[in-house]
Amino acid sequence: MKSVMCRSLSLIIPIAVVLAFFACSRPQQDGDVSARADKPPAYGDILVRGDIGDASNLIPLLASDSASHSIAGMIYNGLVKYDKNMNVVGDLAESWDISQNGLIITFHLRRGVKWHDGAPFTSADVLYTYRVTVDPQTPTAYAGDFLLVQKAEAPDDYTFRVTYARPFAPALVSWASAVLPRHLLEGEDITQSPLSRRPIGTGPYKFKEWVAGQKIVLAANEEYFGGRPYIDGRITRIIPDSATMFLELRAQNLGMMGLTPLQYTRQTDNNLFKNNFNKFRYLAFAYTYLGYNLKNPLFTDRRVRQAISYAINKDEIISGVLLGLGRPATGPYKHGTWAHNDKVKIYSYDPGRVRELLGQAGWADANGDGILEKNGRPFEFEILTNQGNETRQKCAEIIQRQLKEVGIVVKIRIVEWSAFITHFINKRNFDAVILGWTIPLDPDAYDVWYSGKTAPEELNFVSYRNPEADEMLEKGRSTFDQAARKKYYDRFQEILAEDQPYTFLYVPDELIIVNNRFRGIEPAPAGIGHNFEAWYVPKDEQKYTMTK
Repeated sequence: MKSVMCRSLSLIIPIAVVLAFFACSRPQQDGDVSARADKPPAYGDILVRGDIGDASNLIPLLASDSASHSIAGMIYNGLVKYDKNMNVVGDLAESWDISQNGLIITFHLRRGVKWHDGAPFTSADVLYTYRVTVDPQTPTAYAGDFLLVQKAEAPDDYTFRVTYARPFAPALVSWASAVLPRHLLEGEDITQSPLSRRPIGTGPYKFKEWVAGQKIVLAANEEYFGGRPYIDGRITRIIPDSATMFLELRAQNLGMMGLTPLQYTRQTDNNLFKNNFNKFRYLAFAYTYLGYNLKNPLFTDRRVRQAISYAINKDEIISGVLLGLGRPATGPYKHGTWAHNDKVKIYSYDPGRVRELLGQAGWADANGDGILEKNGRPFEFEILTNQGNETRQKCAEIIQRQLKEVGIVVKIRIVEWSAFITHFINKRNFDAVILGWTIPLDPDAYDVWYSGKTAPEELNFVSYRNPEADEMLEKGRSTFDQAARKKYYDRFQEILAEDQPYTFLYVPDELIIVNNRFRGIEPAPAGIGHNFEAWYVPKDEQKYTMTK
């Protein structure tokens, strides 16, 4: 369970939903935030944020999309979280003890924490959340980490203890996942719970309203154990079209959104934006990829997948679509992090190698029409991506043109986000997809790549299977020593680079703009959302009032 993206809707491995408001890395900023932090903090105002897609389910256990986790991350807490410097610190747990062999973790929980309906939070809630997560009847993508728990117990109201059968390196941080309210869910079918639309958590914001396809409204939790947030409310407006969203930003009807590269570099380079907004830029903990349905006969031969990777000019995509605001991706880990392998096989643009590999796989232009055929069938497939993400759509168009040059016909289909997930991804109803993953801070990528995680609604939706990759994932997550873990993850990346179940396209820069009436923003390695409860608007600059 691991992190999210801000602007580009993506699937998510959600453990750092604690960082879910923004992606991670040390931001650069345009505009002098500190120079305006000259007035005392005050309670009030509302942050209106634009997003391109609606949430699907506000019970985090049942959601795999970033839109849902972005909202849920403000409503729920885990036992632990990441701080601004990416260190694991307590959240609902004040402290914890780890046994010498690393197999037992004892959490000491905060006292006096209340659910948003006033009920007390206790260890029974944590125990219930664990049990419903590992229940085979629960349709969740996130059970894997918790199936490794041999025993979970709550010896008293403020102690929770877990015992593992064998070492599990991400054990501690796995408990950053959202704790659910036992008193509202136990004995009920979680998939039918009203909490999916009206959640109740322990977090800094309470759910207020959800108008499907239009907006989700949260209100400050005045009894939040971490201190009442200064900002009274947080409204996410659903605006599927990026251009329309930008017009709303220009009119200052939005206080924050993620920008496209064109918006960041050119359309906000004027006095209106310089005088009223601050921009932030940082290499995202995320990557965008072209993923292949490996059950489709077109893509079962890895030479075909390798050929497509050689046919795609990533530099053209980065310069033409991202305007240089990103870098090529080579695998599932971020450049500069300890787990990243910078020696994997690189697929530089090479049309000659494309033709060689496709010829070996039996594809040839037999009739001279410029289209490759095999057994009388033309090489033709559809790329699916989500509505509202102009960058991915342009990326698909460039790939379409580049593949046409080597004899492959590509059609493009754009689908609204919720339908995209429900009817295509979850049902494995696609040829290839352009999508993004957030990159976990811990490199355990078991849920995305392990061959046993291909069931409906699980995250290995391309159906990738490689026994050696499985072995590396298993060894990597069961080893505490970082040097030893790196050897396993280095080999795992080498296997992926050879198999090419994805063509890893690029790591984008995260491009965030925030109205400069919001003070208290503290850029840090965790991005700018780590301290959202401390953001404020001076009393004389407040714009909106939260209704009761």
